[in-house]
Amino acid sequence: MYLEPRRTQTRRPLWPWLLSVLVACGLAWTLFSRQRVILEAVRGPLPTPTPTEISPRDYVAVGDAHFADGGYDEALQAYIRATELDPSLSVAYARWARILMLRSRLTEAEQTARRAIELDAESAENQAILGLTLDWNNKASEAIGVCLKATELDANNGLGYACLAEAYGDYGRVPEAVEMGQRAMSLAPNDALVRRSFAYTYEIRGMYREAIREYQAATSLNPNHAVLYLDIGRNYRALNEPEEATYHFQRAAQVDPGFPLGHDQLGWTYYSQGLYALAVQEFEKAIDLDPTFGLAYGHLGVTYYVQRNYEDAITSLNEAVALMGPTEEYAYTLGFAHAYLDECDQALQWFETALEINPSSAVARQGLTFCQ
Repeated sequence: MYLEPRRTQTRRPLWPWLLSVLVACGLAWTLFSRQRVILEAVRGPLPTPTPTEISPRDYVAVGDAHFADGGYDEALQAYIRATELDPSLSVAYARWARILMLRSRLTEAEQTARRAIELDAESAENQAILGLTLDWNNKASEAIGVCLKATELDANNGLGYACLAEAYGDYGRVPEAVEMGQRAMSLAPNDALVRRSFAYTYEIRGMYREAIREYQAATSLNPNHAVLYLDIGRNYRALNEPEEATYHFQRAAQVDPGFPLGHDQLGWTYYSQGLYALAVQEFEKAIDLDPTFGLAYGHLGVTYYVQRNYEDAITSLNEAVALMGPTEEYAYTLGFAHAYLDECDQALQWFETALEINPSSAVARQGLTFCQ
């Protein structure tokens, strides 16, 4: 049978169809864009979606994470933001105060810690942080009462007993300080700041090697708290080991560059080694960080004095006295600085001030004799 061969069908090209789709999409986009332009012309641009801000307590959690990592500036920002969003959130004020205390900004720390207590006096943490702040601010007697309140509110609060250990120690009640330090450690052995307070009970007894061991153990728990390196350096300085002291003061400044006391104590160690130019640099760094830091002004003034830069010594020591009140050393140093500039009228006033502070001050009496 003869079969006619099957005719091959010709396939239509796809490009006209694709072109039609593209043209349609282009027209749709043009119409949409024109509609948006018209809408914006009538009622302004459409709002850009903004991320939802986290809650105040979430900001506290963020601050806690930064604090644990040694990011004190970031932690402060988070705690402050929490208080802006919720001015009644006491824990944010308390932990804000804790950072100020650790940076030796004690007047601000005390004010902020008291605000936490005003909002919630039944918080053991708030009481403990206020107690520590008071103790560091040379108010050990008042601190003891506040720390006791913390332990009454929560008998298992390690920070409350750590607070008592430091306050009792600074008040001269050393056996009780040791007992409270041990109790704090039994409750919170993995808290670096509790361990720090326990180490302090060795330091106040002159057991500097043991204190260093415990401070180092605290850095093992958390290496991000600059104050711990400052503590270690202070104990090495007491042992007359300036190289170790210098190293740890440098570590304190590295761990928290915003820590004025770290720079001040590094400068004072340089001063004790006769490295006056380096000392001046560190004192100036401390003052730049905190222009109200009287101790750095005092140390700077004493350094200028031994360099025979009496004019700058007078300026710095006057700042220290204005911020901290007169001390015997600052008063007689000011007296001699004026005396060596042939200003005995002013010098005599400072020698008399030194004698009011300490009637048996031999240096001040030498100054009186010098100017007579």
